[in-house]
Amino acid sequence: RRSRHDDGAGLDRVGAAGKGESVWLAWFLVDVIRRFTRLLGHAGGSDAEAERWAARADAYARACEESAWDGRWYLRAFYDDGTPLGTAAASEWRIDSMARSGAVLGGAAPAGRARAARRSVEGLWVGWGEGLRRPATPPFDRSPKDPGYIKGYLPGVRENGGQYTHGAVWSAWAFARLGERAKAHAMHQLLAPVLHAADREGAERYVVEPYVMAADVYGQPPHVGRGGWSWYTGSAAWFYRFGLEGLLGLERVSDELRLDPRVPAEWPGFEGRYRHGTSTYVLRARPGAAPANLVTRLLDDGEEHVVDVVYAV
Repeated sequence: RRSRHDDGAGLDRVGAAGKGESVWLAWFLVDVIRRFTRLLGHAGGSDAEAERWAARADAYARACEESAWDGRWYLRAFYDDGTPLGTAAASEWRIDSMARSGAVLGGAAPAGRARAARRSVEGLWVGWGEGLRRPATPPFDRSPKDPGYIKGYLPGVRENGGQYTHGAVWSAWAFARLGERAKAHAMHQLLAPVLHAADREGAERYVVEPYVMAADVYGQPPHVGRGGWSWYTGSAAWFYRFGLEGLLGLERVSDELRLDPRVPAEWPGFEGRYRHGTSTYVLRARPGAAPANLVTRLLDDGEEHVVDVVYAV
């Protein structure tokens, strides 16, 4: 997928001449097209049109598989001259989580490769002891290539080796999608700003407000774990959606409320309240061998409805 700008993460000169290819955007495009084809039937589109778009999505997915797999993870992009970005052979920016997350969340990556990339990503860029997750590592510093304004950040700051919170949320969501329930929840805890200030030491390290989301967290000494640009509403919205949809599995589809939890197996369950017009739905969810009531029809009747949900783990 050719793009002058990769995805807003500072890689604005990877395809400055219009010949560069973004792997992450290719996975995103596959997902968008497949969602679009499902809408065609509702919008009066023809079967031929839907098949044409589906074939195009399949072609993009095959191109990613054939050209962007680096042995243990997916490349992030190709420069205008064809040089890969996010490859194990590089000295900087060897691995990038965004392409892996896009492949998983869009449902296009084969299961084996998705899990292999997951293991690589976790091993190289999740800083459990540091309380942050980097989008890529090592950061840009002395590489002769010019990927864009990201290289203007010091190593470990913002997208350049620090925690890019948008991308960190997507990666955590991908863990949940792969069935890594405990890991996804642990990553949710890592991202929660309030837990950065759970004790005095953490608060003094994090510095910024613990009651709002930060766009980034620094990833290099001497400021590892320090929050950057706070009050970042975009990351806050994604973090909220990840908790509600990615972990608790709550989804509204037309007049139905669906629940497909991906919470840790040791949870005894959880309870939530959902407002629908003048009605309230109390969802009491617990794990069990025989799932039940995962789909609830919504009624706007002014009543309170209690729904006991049993989900599989």
